[in-house]
Formats: sequence, C-alpha cells, structure tokens
Amino acid sequence: MCAQLLSQPEFDAFQRDGYIIVRQLFDREEMAYLRRVAKSDENLQAKAWNLTDSTGSSAKITLWNKATNDVYGLIARSPRLVDRMEQLLGGTIYHYHSKMTMKQPNSPGAWEWHQDYGYWYQNGFLFPHMASCFIAVDKNTVENGCLEVLKGSNHMGRIDHGRYGDQVCADPERITAAERVCERVACVLDPGDAIFFHSNTLHGSGQNRSQDPRWSLICCYTLASNLPYKEKNLSCEPIERVSDDALRHMAARP
Repeated sequence: MCAQLLSQPEFDAFQRDGYIIVRQLFDREEMAYLRRVAKSDENLQAKAWNLTDSTGSSAKITLWNKATNDVYGLIARSPRLVDRMEQLLGGTIYHYHSKMTMKQPNSPGAWEWHQDYGYWYQNGFLFPHMASCFIAVDKNTVENGCLEVLKGSNHMGRIDHGRYGDQVCADPERITAAERVCERVACVLDPGDAIFFHSNTLHGSGQNRSQDPRWSLICCYTLASNLPYKEKNLSCEPIERVSDDALRHMAARP
C-alpha cells in the first residue's frame, strides 16, 4: 500500500504553524455516510457528556478509546489519515482515542482555549509527540462555531491549565498575551476537510449561533515511543490500517 504523504510545503507549514488543513481528506459521499450513521447512532448520543464552559453553557462530546471495525474506527485507521500523521510526528503512531463533538443549532456551549497536551500531560505522557486530526462532519463556519487556532502557538511549550466550568483550559492571562503575537485563525471547513494539529497548538471554538449543526470527528494519536507511564491510562493501541476504500465498501452494504 502506497503511503499517502503531505508535500514538503505542507509538512513545513505544520512544523511552523502547528496545524495544516487538508481539503477533502474524505469525500462528500464518505462524509454523507458518516453523518447519516452518527446522527442516528443512539449509543453515541447516549454516552455524550455535557461539559460546561466558563459561562455555564454546555458543549457535548462523546469519547472512546478503541478504533474498531465500525465507521469511526475505519476513519481512524485509514491510510490517508495514518500515513500523514506518521509523517508529521516522525514515526510509528498509536491510536490514543477518538471523539465526536456535537454542536446543535443555536447551542450556547463553547470549547475554551486549550492545548491537548495541557491535560494529556496529566495522563502520563512524557513528551508532546502527539497530534489530532479534526474532520468536519458538517460544514464548519464562523457562525456555527468552527475550530479556531493560534498560529505558531505550538512553539510556546506546555501552558498551565486549570478548570473553568467542566473544561480543562489554558491560563486566560497567557492566552491574552499569546493572542497579541499569534494570529487567530478561524478554520472554515466543508464536510470531509481535515485539520491536523499538534498537541501544543492552542485551539478552541465559539458558540453555534446558526440554524445549522456542527458535528466534528477528532482522532488523536501519539508516537509509539511515547506511551503513558501511568497504567490506568494505557489505552493506546497499535493501528492496523484498513484499505483506503474500506469506508466506501461499508457505505455500499445493503
């Protein structure tokens, strides 16, 4: 199977800016299938957590550790995702967890500014050799609370985090200072577009003030050499790649 790699400019942009956007990592038909399955998945929604932000409004998320043979696992194990992630992190990766964030129309809940390594560090990972792939299930716009990043903030190192509502968030004073020197970028995405971002990249998202839902699937990875030392968090697992058309085959089943 041929590796599906990023160009040198894309690779360089990730190292410099802490993120890159890959348009149509998954096509519209694949995302239409994922959207149909996810939004009729009663188990996914039953297991969702409502996490309050600093204003007391809640945002909804469901998280799981295993990349199985369901639609979510086929995406997390897809070579077009895994090959690029291994290129960016510089070696063999393990799947850490995946999650679905679910912003319903006119939802006041936001995701506060944070680094993923700001709390993954507490789970026993010694190094920030970790990254996520954020995949737009619905169209992501400024109005419905698309992901925002602080460009280049991955070079700041790990920032102190604390609890604001139910969420673990970066020190607000540090965020204010970072916004003076790091460009704030709103990542507007069509379904199937993806953002690869480093675990130290500051990111968050605002309220959904639109009539449209904003669901997104996020697959998270660590270098195989960077497994957590805390046994209770040893949920990382090797990745068995699937065929690149596995999702299409599943969608075509009667």
